[in-house]
Amino acid sequence: MDKKIVEVAELSTEGFKPLIFFKDWRVATLCYTADLYPPDIGYLERHMETDEVFVLMHGQATLLLGGLEQAVSPLVALPMQPLKTYNVRLGAWHSVVMSKDAVILLVENADTGKPNSEYFQLTPAMKQVVFSEAVHFPDWRSLH
Repeated sequence: MDKKIVEVAELSTEGFKPLIFFKDWRVATLCYTADLYPPDIGYLERHMETDEVFVLMHGQATLLLGGLEQAVSPLVALPMQPLKTYNVRLGAWHSVVMSKDAVILLVENADTGKPNSEYFQLTPAMKQVVFSEAVHFPDWRSLH
């Protein structure tokens, strides 16, 4: 196939992997890694220069949303449905809890990262929300 016509990228099976870049945006995948083990999820993030689009392609996942203000609101859990688009707005606090077999497609600005994002350490009450969502997934039913 002529690479001038189509660019093909293969999905990753672990972690965050950028797949396609074009001008100011990128498409990436997010798959389970050890740092997404529910007891180890320790922070929310927000991006200060881009929305971030999530599409659950496979498995189970729940977006954890903490509002748009400087101070994080109580977490709201939004279970994701496969093949639906979830656009987390610029400046919205968020994280995700996912099953080990989950694959999430992401679209965001190509330069999204630590220099233009902020991070918030989860409180004990917020960690309870993570656990309460995780136990809905077969992988994590044994968590307390």
